[in-house]
Amino acid sequence: MTAIDTSHGYYTVISADTHAGGSHAAYREYLDSEFHQEFDDWRGVYKNPYKDLGDNRRLRNWDNDMRNQAQLDEEGVVGEVIFPNTVPPFFPTFVLFAQPPTAEEYRKRRAGIQAHNRWLKEFCEDYPERRAGVGQIFLNDVDDAIEDAKWIKENGLRGGILLPNIAPDVKWVKPLHDPIYNPLWEVLADLEIPVNMHSGTGNPDYGKYPISMLLYINEVAFYTQRPLVHMIMGSVFERFPKMKFVLTEIGASWIPPLLDQLDNTISRIRDTGETGEIKYDKGALPTMLASEQWANCGWVGVSGPGQADMDVRHTVGIDRFMWGSDYPHDEGTHPNTKEHLRRRFAGLDHEECEKMLSGNAANLYGFDLEKLAPLAEQYGPTYEELHTPVAGPDEADYLGIGEDMDAAAL
Repeated sequence: MTAIDTSHGYYTVISADTHAGGSHAAYREYLDSEFHQEFDDWRGVYKNPYKDLGDNRRLRNWDNDMRNQAQLDEEGVVGEVIFPNTVPPFFPTFVLFAQPPTAEEYRKRRAGIQAHNRWLKEFCEDYPERRAGVGQIFLNDVDDAIEDAKWIKENGLRGGILLPNIAPDVKWVKPLHDPIYNPLWEVLADLEIPVNMHSGTGNPDYGKYPISMLLYINEVAFYTQRPLVHMIMGSVFERFPKMKFVLTEIGASWIPPLLDQLDNTISRIRDTGETGEIKYDKGALPTMLASEQWANCGWVGVSGPGQADMDVRHTVGIDRFMWGSDYPHDEGTHPNTKEHLRRRFAGLDHEECEKMLSGNAANLYGFDLEKLAPLAEQYGPTYEELHTPVAGPDEADYLGIGEDMDAAAL
């Protein structure tokens, strides 16, 4: 480790994973007026099953004073990449749990995410130097997806888009490896719009059984990893090497072994054209290895990283590894963020810390570190503070499941 001068200086801390959203009353103001009556009818029968959206904790999603001064500032976080968190108009459930809309639902559900995107634009404009909002699109109609992605770019949502994760039981939307999406990938790559995949999405419908959420929590990691496999094996990153693809709130320790597995599969089929009795069309293989595609296009937002995640930072890419807090979810680092940061970063090189805590997120999401510097000087951890080890046993590794546990307890 390089010696660090702790006599002066502060770290700028950007969380690559926070969540926010509007209330139903607020969303109505941003909804196209032609949907107001349908929205009022829907809102009149909607029952909120989520504890964190039903008490005063819900205010963390949109109240600037509570969010900034009372919580983020006190923990030293001065910038945030903002994913959705509440229930947009016409959604059947929490935004990350909900499957893509069916053909019958699409018109209203799309109006709902457009209302969220408009709300998010103004929310980010309250603190433009601190907030990079992630807008929402659907994949039911590629032309609509392109239109919404361009709106997101043109309206300053620097976080890019949240890519829908297509569950295996969703047959009304094409899988992510389908060439139908090539025009969308081209736009996202050419406009340098970050493409975010967040954990908690892409699971099948488990039905209404007592064990449904037990199945969800045990399989959520697999289904969050699945899009990476589909896009690598479908040569998406090979065809669009300028794409910036981000996996958020799903840890990092699993990425190197998965890339090794995919590399071995690609190499073996290149050599033999088969695995056991299964024969393959070599023409369908990517010409690039999975690890090569990841090196070109892959980024990871690691929320509350465990030590195993930190250990693979160089293998994953020290220039592609971003720290996240998962604020305001209960399984995130709040209100113990500063202790968490000391446990994970105290013994690391200063340059590495700057990359993972702010530099990489600034490069990807367009934060201006000079504009954040006064906030960092006022609220950020000092060099001395961050590099002072924490005595005592380590905390349990972060769950990394993508949702507040209260929200999961349906």
